[in-house]
Amino acid sequence: MPSPFLGMDPYLEGYLWPDVHSALANKIRQHLTPLLRPNYTARLEVYLAEDPFPEGEIGILYPDVEVLETPQRQPPAQATVNHNTLTITPPALSLPVPQAVQVRLTSVEIRDTAKNRLITSIEILSPVNKREPGLTTYRQKRQRLYQANVHLLELDLLRRGTRPFAQPRLPDVPYCIALTRAQAKQTEIWPVELRDRLPVIPVPLQDPDPDVPLDLQAALSAIYDEAAYDLSLDYTQPPPPPVLSNADIEWLQTQLQSR
Repeated sequence: MPSPFLGMDPYLEGYLWPDVHSALANKIRQHLTPLLRPNYTARLEVYLAEDPFPEGEIGILYPDVEVLETPQRQPPAQATVNHNTLTITPPALSLPVPQAVQVRLTSVEIRDTAKNRLITSIEILSPVNKREPGLTTYRQKRQRLYQANVHLLELDLLRRGTRPFAQPRLPDVPYCIALTRAQAKQTEIWPVELRDRLPVIPVPLQDPDPDVPLDLQAALSAIYDEAAYDLSLDYTQPPPPPVLSNADIEWLQTQLQSR
């Protein structure tokens, strides 16, 4: 069954996102490979990013429930200091020590077949890229790619977090696509509203080869069907945070009622 939404499905931004992220990267490669032959290849680059503060994603991306234990009241322990008897106050709570989470991220690299040189990097942003300390780490990667004369195509299909390419003139929209061509002085932006179809975007290559088109909506729709995400999503509940505007909530409910 297809998604009830024309564009991005906001319900995919929750605990299914790691699966969506990997599947979308693989589908983008499948769509691009016939257009790239024989001078270019699309390769999946898998790397690990550490999320040292996963508690902000518990119940959204990480489904684990944090358990707080209230200690059993025991007879007060006593300690003798300078022959004076003191009563030790027991703690009110026992809180778990925060544990970092290893997040598996996948990007798509376009390389030339002659020298295996990286030409274009397609980055699908995840929550760890959009908040500290991962935000700074990702921005450093963006700078390295720019200095290496690599085109950078960024797909931000998550409403929460801070965009690494944020600037004052960037529209306030839930989703955004950004293309920074090698050594360009400007970034090309495709703002996407909740109600919009995802755009067909250019994937730049080496001069004089022209850009190849990537139908992002077709790629997302394909993985939605292949993975049967509709069987895992509860559309009777609100989508993952942040909370939608009243107008978007009304539109969302209309879309769901017409399924």
